[in-house]
Amino acid sequence: MSQNTAILHVGLDVAKLSLQLHLAGRFHSLVNDPKGHAQLLKLLRSHPGAHVICEATGGYEQRVVQTLQAADLPVSIVEAGRVRYFARAQGLRAKTDPIDAAVLTDYGTTFKPTPTPGLSAQQQRLAAIAQRRRQLIHSRTMETNRADHYTDPLCVRQHRQFQKLLEKQIDQCDQAIADLIAADANLAQKAKRLEAIPGSDRSWRPPCWRKCPNSANSIPRPPPPWQVSPPITATVEKLKGRRHISGGRRPVRCALYMATLSAVRYDRILKAFYTRLRAAGKKPLVAMTACMRKLVVLMNHLLKNEKFQLAS
Repeated sequence: MSQNTAILHVGLDVAKLSLQLHLAGRFHSLVNDPKGHAQLLKLLRSHPGAHVICEATGGYEQRVVQTLQAADLPVSIVEAGRVRYFARAQGLRAKTDPIDAAVLTDYGTTFKPTPTPGLSAQQQRLAAIAQRRRQLIHSRTMETNRADHYTDPLCVRQHRQFQKLLEKQIDQCDQAIADLIAADANLAQKAKRLEAIPGSDRSWRPPCWRKCPNSANSIPRPPPPWQVSPPITATVEKLKGRRHISGGRRPVRCALYMATLSAVRYDRILKAFYTRLRAAGKKPLVAMTACMRKLVVLMNHLLKNEKFQLAS
């Protein structure tokens, strides 16, 4: 895009089967398939400087975003909650596809979000396999929780068979993730630096985590960790109770929590910090969350600055 070309923010509401485009004041209804994506590219190329704004929709946006990025068209994936609050601030409570597309246009014009960086084919596959692994872990947990209630021999036998299948598929994901990281010098270097942090080392993880680096949950998806704001805390005057955090990426939070459980035992700096917070009267989970934040800041420094080294 030429520096002299004015940026035209374009709202794109993505659904499972359809796309609603708000382009230069006009609405266009398209199908969310390769043919519809080709039509979308044709419409956008007729407006130099077009910058597409869409929401994360649980995966339905992935293919159209990849198509736009492959065509060198800037696209920003924004948090759906922020767009919803933006609409409510304007007094818009109705929610239809055209309204949502127009709101996305206004959101982009107002806040001018930066384009979402694209992923290489290897990073896309890594993200997909890491997500599949989390789904399998979740299925295994649910099946384990149900196991105590099985009394019929058929149910017991099927449970054991299902558990073996889940374990086999989790192992396959672990191996695929390890191979993908090892095959990419950049990812391998990032994983190596992250695993140098006490608590991220494989030997300190529970068995279900040992074969899959925590970095697999941090590396695959944009934005990079250092572009993500810290968790948000809320305090209301005269309201008593514990603070709560919100925002961030749940898979990364889960990985950080498991790593921090070990780090507060084995890392002298985090251990001292956690002990000091507990001595000051902070509840265990509050102190643990503070340590998680310190740990993610440390990871950010390691990934951003190659010369940064851990204290001995």
